[in-house]
Amino acid sequence: MLQGDILLKPGTLWTSAKERTEYALKCGALLSIPTEFELVEQNGISFFVRILSNLGRKDTAKKEQKKTTATGKEFNPFLPYEQDLFVADISDTHVCILNKFNVVDHHLLIITRDFEEQESLLTQADFAALLACLADFDGLGFYNGGQIAGASQRHKHLQIVPLPLVPSGLQIPIAPLFASAEFQGSVATIPALPYVNAFATLDPDWLKSPVSSAAKMLDLYLTLLSNVGISADGNKQSGAYNLLVTREWMLIVPRSQEKFQSITVNSLGISGALLVRNEQEMQLLKDTGPMNILKEVAVAK
Repeated sequence: MLQGDILLKPGTLWTSAKERTEYALKCGALLSIPTEFELVEQNGISFFVRILSNLGRKDTAKKEQKKTTATGKEFNPFLPYEQDLFVADISDTHVCILNKFNVVDHHLLIITRDFEEQESLLTQADFAALLACLADFDGLGFYNGGQIAGASQRHKHLQIVPLPLVPSGLQIPIAPLFASAEFQGSVATIPALPYVNAFATLDPDWLKSPVSSAAKMLDLYLTLLSNVGISADGNKQSGAYNLLVTREWMLIVPRSQEKFQSITVNSLGISGALLVRNEQEMQLLKDTGPMNILKEVAVAK
């Protein structure tokens, strides 16, 4: 898919997200999943751990993800997407909608208009759309590169949630560890993370021109993938990974497994914001240690 023009009007995304959230809640299209949270300390990091307070709604979400049509084809909630969840046209290749079963307020999905596999590499058009959103929405952008990395849908979609992730706290729980970054050229590793990773800082001027800067973002992303041992087979990735992106930096963490026992970990988990389903999983997380869980689902150094 070729990179297209940006259609998003600057300065409108955050307002549109709030307005559409209010509307979608009223009409029943948005089914937010209520949670409570605790901070769990390990290695000097305060991990933000949500615990579901309504399992029924989460189970409904799982059923939606597994739904099939009468022809036996896999259900795709993005073709067509629910109009009541529509937030904005980002470009001629991407649209922004609300995450229907959200646990984070104003959780947005940046989806391709046409079907592309979630396990395909990100493209220049993907990064143009992401940069256009980050320019207007101070958030954490992320991509679950494959089912092992926490992806629940095959249709390519990036995601973005507002910062800070921790109420009245740090922007991102693991961010204090970035001070230990060891650079070789433009790419660094974070030695305080006990698993394979690749990290880079971003030029703030890239937000001013998403279309022209997308090629630079793409080159950096491919470099980070190469540094963690992920290559391309055609346009398909050779391994699963989580990508985290803010206005200031990019981090890639390759994955070895989807879960630690019953606890699923996606990109938000890699950032230090984990989700558990019940008190038993919360106790498992505390007994094991959240950083130890991330080490288990990532790739050992």
